[in-house]
Amino acid sequence: MFFKKFGDKLRSLFGGRKIDEAFFEELEDTLIEGDLGARLTEEISERLREIARKESITEASQLQLRMKDILSEYIQPYTEEPRKGELSVYMILGVNGVGKTTTIAKMSRYFTGKGYKVLLAAADTFRAAAVDQLDIHAQRLGMRIVKQQMGSDPGAVIYDAITSAQSHGDDLILADTAGRMHNKENLMRELKKMDKVIHARGIKEENYRKFLVIDATTGQNGVSQATLFNEAVPLDGIILTKYDSAAKGGALVQIGRTLSLPVVFVCVGEGYDDIRRFDKDEFLDSLLGLGER
Repeated sequence: MFFKKFGDKLRSLFGGRKIDEAFFEELEDTLIEGDLGARLTEEISERLREIARKESITEASQLQLRMKDILSEYIQPYTEEPRKGELSVYMILGVNGVGKTTTIAKMSRYFTGKGYKVLLAAADTFRAAAVDQLDIHAQRLGMRIVKQQMGSDPGAVIYDAITSAQSHGDDLILADTAGRMHNKENLMRELKKMDKVIHARGIKEENYRKFLVIDATTGQNGVSQATLFNEAVPLDGIILTKYDSAAKGGALVQIGRTLSLPVVFVCVGEGYDDIRRFDKDEFLDSLLGLGER
């Protein structure tokens, strides 16, 4: 079960004990450990204290579902699908090492399985072997790909991809992007180039989306990455990789609370089919130890 270890800890905390100051102190320590952050932890604790006072709740177990209701306000699934018959462009962003290129391959399998005509664009032209890596995935999956040599202008790759997709009647371009930019100015400059090309080629605004890939095990670093990328270019959603028992998941709640970004996909393994739409109830039940689903 996802986040089982952390969920087990919370289930144990909520089970079979009275509500007192020691309970709330232990809860706060546990939530901070689970990457919810000090500010959000304090907010959750205060809301639970108020609920306990107003409803005269004395058993900790009665607060577990109340906490799910609170967290449910902070995190939402992304539910839009590309429009068939119209070309959409999904820019996939993320720092190196989060599994971005493999995630694109998984997304291509997911969308082709739903009947979309998908084209891959190897616009991460700065990282050594990034183009080759995506090309290998394309060959294994039988996907079309547009690529150029390493060091080429990413905007030129996007231009060629849109031209190719329009001539072949494709529905969706999944574009890999460089993750090596360590400051907002460089990030903004590169993305603005690609933005300009995408808009100039007539892609409708509602068909152009920017999704950030983050590693579920990185905790607070994932929050920092989401903040940086969202400041540079407004994001439309989050994709979570390495979504398993080694991750705690609180960072995803933080991102939803502070940036109001929905979660699009979660990747749960190494295979091409190990990707699924984000299920908020499943995530929160696992996070809070509310039982197997």
